Amino acid sequence: MSPDLNAFSVFVAVAEAKGFRAAGRRLGVSGSAVSQSINRLEERLGAALLERTTRSVRLTEAGERLYSAVRPALEEVRAAEAEVQQLGEEPRGTVRLNVSSGAEGFLSGPFLAGFLETYPEIELDLVLSEHTGEIVAAGYDAAIGIREVIERDMIAIRFSEDMRLLVVGAPAYFERHPPPEHPRDITEHVCINWRPGPDAPPYRWEFTENGRDFSVAVEARVLTTDPRLNLRLAVAGVGLNMAWESWAREHIENGELVAVLETYCPPFPGFYLYFPRRRHRPAALRALIDYTRARSRK
Repeated sequence: MSPDLNAFSVFVAVAEAKGFRAAGRRLGVSGSAVSQSINRLEERLGAALLERTTRSVRLTEAGERLYSAVRPALEEVRAAEAEVQQLGEEPRGTVRLNVSSGAEGFLSGPFLAGFLETYPEIELDLVLSEHTGEIVAAGYDAAIGIREVIERDMIAIRFSEDMRLLVVGAPAYFERHPPPEHPRDITEHVCINWRPGPDAPPYRWEFTENGRDFSVAVEARVLTTDPRLNLRLAVAGVGLNMAWESWAREHIENGELVAVLETYCPPFPGFYLYFPRRRHRPAALRALIDYTRARSRK
């Protein structure tokens, strides 16, 4: 018995619309045509899929099982059809991308300009935030973040070179406080710390000693969700801050900041573009993935 994709599509429409007429309006056919299609499907399967009342319909146990199996398969078929239709066409559409703080510097450089020039029909919706949850449920096509926040079931592509965090303070601060000689000395200093959101725990400053990674919980005099503000406060002499080296380097070179504990702050893998393991992806997202892969090989 070969499957009837049209009948399955009608069945899914009825299950979601919870009625024959509503499903018919969605499909552009009459309610009676929908009813006849469901009757034929039930006869072929030898099982009742719907319990009908005068006002609504609901799924039977067999209907629930069929719906849970058929709906994802139909979505795969529709996605495959759309993907085939897009072959040979110029990629177009919108990619909604969550971008972690620190990564926007790479986007604002040649990468973003080059991508948009290569794909003039693609639009980007960029949200800069420290999102650490499920990206699809949050409405994103993909995200850019450090490796430790990426779920294991995601595909990740290297997006940047190695990164480094440095502990920095202003010369005026070190006139009042001796520089720390070991990360454990941090607890004796005035610190400016960061957290990804108002309900998230503060960042534990991370270090490496003799190949062993460890973290230090700091008592923050100032706690914010804006790492750039924290860096400005460090320049003003408020306290010590752990900042991206790429952000702090200019201030270090012009004497506004001094880096300490550098031997305990080795580089680590930087940012990754990551996205779900889907068989079919929108053309715009595929273009971004391919462009990132080509860039990472250079």
